[in-house]
Amino acid sequence: MASVGGVTDGGTDLDEMVRIERDIARLHARFVDAAARFVAVRGCTDEAVAEVGVALGWTGRFARQRLELAEQLTTRLPHTLDALTRGEIDLVKAAKVAGPTAALADEPAKRVDRLVAGRLDGATAGSVQRLVKKTVIDIDPEGQTERARHERAQRHVRLSHGDGSMATLAAELPAERAQAAYARIDTAARTLRRSGDRRTLDQLRADVYGDLLLGHDLPGDDTSTAQGTPSATKADVFVHIDLATLTGLADNPAELAGHGPLPAPVARAIAHDPTSTWRRIITDPHTGAPLDVGHTRYRPPRALADYVKVRDRTCRFPGCHRPADDVDLDHVIPHGCDGPTCAANLIGLCRHHHRVKHTPGWTFRLDTDGTLHIATPTGRHVTGPPPHETDHGSERDGPEATSPPGPRDPRLRPEPHPGRRPRGKTRRRGGRRPRGDTAAHDPAAHDPVARRTEPGERNTTSDASP
Repeated sequence: MASVGGVTDGGTDLDEMVRIERDIARLHARFVDAAARFVAVRGCTDEAVAEVGVALGWTGRFARQRLELAEQLTTRLPHTLDALTRGEIDLVKAAKVAGPTAALADEPAKRVDRLVAGRLDGATAGSVQRLVKKTVIDIDPEGQTERARHERAQRHVRLSHGDGSMATLAAELPAERAQAAYARIDTAARTLRRSGDRRTLDQLRADVYGDLLLGHDLPGDDTSTAQGTPSATKADVFVHIDLATLTGLADNPAELAGHGPLPAPVARAIAHDPTSTWRRIITDPHTGAPLDVGHTRYRPPRALADYVKVRDRTCRFPGCHRPADDVDLDHVIPHGCDGPTCAANLIGLCRHHHRVKHTPGWTFRLDTDGTLHIATPTGRHVTGPPPHETDHGSERDGPEATSPPGPRDPRLRPEPHPGRRPRGKTRRRGGRRPRGDTAAHDPAAHDPVARRTEPGERNTTSDASP
């Protein structure tokens, strides 16, 4: 246990917290076994579910979910259950494996279980879900269109009343529409904040959301058409799709930055829609690295800042999935320590993890291939893979990949972007700076004290599950 001046760094307590969580996971594995035995005897009938609910003080819906999860883990996902028994994952993460595989037949589900085994320990619940969703598409690509159709048929709006004077209005939408809608709300809220509005960003987002639904004009909103109908606020939402899939020669899943995989037909429809508000990123089918940025709707990216955002896709801190368009660009080797302002020394971090990086005791190191190494104040080491290799499913590096990657022709790997404009005339737009290019232009980007988060602001798109 390290100490400075008699004050410990909390390392021993953190070790104890880890041990307790692993013990809880092992107890949950015992619960799963008992619940599966109960289902084998009584079934999952309404009467059996009601009795479980009465015994444990659960609602009928929650009791049914637990019984169905237990049955799935014991009959179709034995490797996931083994990981729970060893304490490597908790019950929440086990459910993230069970959810995407529920629509599969038994044998494909068991294959997904085998392929993700060994890759769950240390992953967040959101990362586990993205890995499993990608692997499900790899295992059953023909079924992705039907699964997407079934999922989208369940879209709905839900109103939940709180205990006090507040209520929650939420919508289950196709992922790309929800992401674009949130981006519009967030952009409008930030515009109002920059114009001097004293409300917090969370308050502004909520107020903008309500105003848009009620048909009210937003103060300072210049995005309305001549007919008075609001048009989409220009906020980047990236969809990464490889060239073969874009042209219809393959059906590899695309990726919606901040969300995860999208079925190929959905991604193609987005990419070819001339009125789309999403931004198409064409990727190398071998490496996943970006090759081209669609600019039908927006002007081409401004050299370094936009290139790093496209490359990183989301916040680079392991387990955080905040879209890269809403991150700060930060020097891995600090600018004040002669760190260069180039793509090889810049990463995207959400505001929360940007502040963490500048907290004493945290160190970050970036390899030439994009691998990020992080050391915590208590001596733990975390590694984040290159962005284009994050959360890939079975066909890239799963233990049962049918075509293991062999030596690749170096000519297939795109050259690193230098972060410079091509020579020749450039258009100037009144000195406007690239959005989010805080590292290159904002001195506060290098000063953690100078970069303040708005009071009450939350990272609403990061994974909140353990």
